Amino acid sequence: MIIVADSSPFVVLVAVECVDVLAALFEEVLIPLQVESELASPKRLEAVRAFIATPPSWLRVQSPDPIERIEGLHAGEAATIALARELRADRVIIDEALGRRAATQRGLQVIGTIGVLETAADRGFIDLGHVFEKVKKTDFWVSPTFLDERHALFLERKK
Repeated sequence: MIIVADSSPFVVLVAVECVDVLAALFEEVLIPLQVESELASPKRLEAVRAFIATPPSWLRVQSPDPIERIEGLHAGEAATIALARELRADRVIIDEALGRRAATQRGLQVIGTIGVLETAADRGFIDLGHVFEKVKKTDFWVSPTFLDERHALFLERKK
C-alpha cells in the first residue's frame, strides 16, 4: 500500500504521541521534501523537529516531478498531491479542506488525521477517547464537538 502524507498528520500525531500508528497501519509512509522542510521548521514544536531530524525507518522522503501549482495550497500540500499522483498512491493523508478537495478532484483517495486515528482504534492500536482528549489540547483545528461525535459513533460501532 502506498501512502503519501502532508505535514499536519505528523504535527498532530507527534503531539499526541501516536505517530507510530502510521507504521502500524501502513508499514511505509512517503512525504515530499517540502513536507520534510515544513516539519523541520523552527515554527514547529521541538518534538516534531526532533522526529523529522531522526526519522523512523518507515518514513521515506521522495521528491515528485513535476509539481502542479494549485491555487490556495501551500508548497507541501501541492507536493504531497503531486507525489501521490506520481506514485499512484492508495491514499493521501491531508487535513486542510482545500488540499482534500484538490486531491479528490485529481482522483486520489483521501484520509485525514482523524480518520487515521479512527482506523488505528478500530484495529485496537489506541484508545480513541483518550487520544481525542489529547487532540483537543493541541492547536489542531478540529471541533471538540466533532471529536465527541466521532467517538460516540466509534463506540456505537463497537457494540
